[in-house]
Amino acid sequence: MASRRHFLKIGGLSIATFGFVRNIFSQAPAAEMARLENMTAGVKPLAPEDYEARQEKARGLMAANKVDGLFLTGSTNLAYFTTVGWGTSERTFGALLGRKGSPVWVCPAFELERAKELIPPGQQIRVWEEYESPYKLIAGIMKDLGVGSGRLGINPSTSAFVYFGIRRDAPGLELVDGAVVTEGCRGTKTEKEIAYMDLANRITKLAYREGFKQLREGMSQRDLSVLISSAHSKMGASGGGGPQFGSSTAFPHGSRIPRTLREGEVVMVDGGCGVEGFRSDVTRTVVLGKPMDQQRAVWDIVKKAQTAALQAARPGVRCQDVDAAARKVVEEAGYGPGYKYFAHRVGHGIGMEGHEYPYLVKGNTLELLPGMTFSNEPGIYIFGEFGVRTEDCMVVTENGSRFLGGMEAVSIDQPFADQ
Repeated sequence: MASRRHFLKIGGLSIATFGFVRNIFSQAPAAEMARLENMTAGVKPLAPEDYEARQEKARGLMAANKVDGLFLTGSTNLAYFTTVGWGTSERTFGALLGRKGSPVWVCPAFELERAKELIPPGQQIRVWEEYESPYKLIAGIMKDLGVGSGRLGINPSTSAFVYFGIRRDAPGLELVDGAVVTEGCRGTKTEKEIAYMDLANRITKLAYREGFKQLREGMSQRDLSVLISSAHSKMGASGGGGPQFGSSTAFPHGSRIPRTLREGEVVMVDGGCGVEGFRSDVTRTVVLGKPMDQQRAVWDIVKKAQTAALQAARPGVRCQDVDAAARKVVEEAGYGPGYKYFAHRVGHGIGMEGHEYPYLVKGNTLELLPGMTFSNEPGIYIFGEFGVRTEDCMVVTENGSRFLGGMEAVSIDQPFADQ
């Protein structure tokens, strides 16, 4: 287990794996914002050994769950295990990972040269012509692995035509859900992956803070969005935020009606960015000018609910219990029952995708493990008036949890702590 004094070196940055380091990211925060320097320039990408470690973990989960092979089509899962980014189409392309050895690739013949540019040297590629069945190639690979009548895990995002094609042309195989492997690997993050997410969340919070400094009456939602996107870009990340003003903030995912900002209105921004493929997700709610008593009171309830969820999240606690901790605060404050005002789960998993397994929601009895990462985003939405949501990503540690990127919200007047 990494302690608070255990650091991960990524390029020129030193990032605490389970405890944020004040003197790394937060020296003179005001000056830091004024410069908006590139914060990703020294970050090192994942190395071949990182991908091999992921594949080895997958092999362990395959053995434990009696899965003989895992077929990965173009998807985030394919990129996670192999480095290869490939889109989906009507032509089957993918990698078959067995319990030992390197992945074996299935590729349309006319795409072979492009595939060679992406696939690590030395890995076997089997091609199929337009008139041939790629699914027979998959059956052949499994036979060569000695499991011709074995259990083949299918990537959860695989298109239905691929699933049915394998079932038709490889009838000797038993097809099973590959999520036990893919989610089992991606559900917990390594120290390096957590460091990427720490930095991504930090950048998004700094970008929001820069945007909020320039709030003014009459500005459009697009005006604020451009400011936030530009700040992300200057810090070396592609990202942004979707602002909502006034009564539109009562829509959890925003209204399509464009608005300009007026004095006393609520401003809500939800967005994020990526660092080496790992995402941030941050929401802040503020008011232009002096908040009304109700706006301040609702903001305080939401913040108390977020704190309750953070304190509840620790190894061995069930996902649904984290949601319940936040929902209890909201209901006891008079904004219930159930989902009446707090209309969604308290959080979702996050990593290479903005929303991914697992979810902090009623009914999910999965127990938390160190290294799991989630959004923590309670909200109260009063339709026709305004809404408030405060969101930070958090990571489960050995003995609790902590926010990623620091800079948690302090009050409706102070959306970011200095550290």
